[in-house]
Amino acid sequence: MGASVKNLGIDRLNVDERLALVEEIWASICSDATFPLTDAQRAELDRRVADDDAFPDDVVPWDEVKASVRSRLGRLRFGSSSDSRRGQ
Repeated sequence: MGASVKNLGIDRLNVDERLALVEEIWASICSDATFPLTDAQRAELDRRVADDDAFPDDVVPWDEVKASVRSRLGRLRFGSSSDSRRGQ
């Protein structure tokens, strides 16, 4: 039987625990694998690094990003009047 959310017990974790697990899994994938980049991808990464070096204070803290995403997901999950009209 293959790994699944249910048979691994992941469905019993709360959202914070699942997000932490996703981060750990992603980190393990990144440390175990190599990802060949195209010239365009390498150029884009170089551009982003240069932009970060030039403007180190132009960032959004991770906690703010997570809070914003959770807020958006909550609005989608529980529906707001504008979200429900989009589905029609």
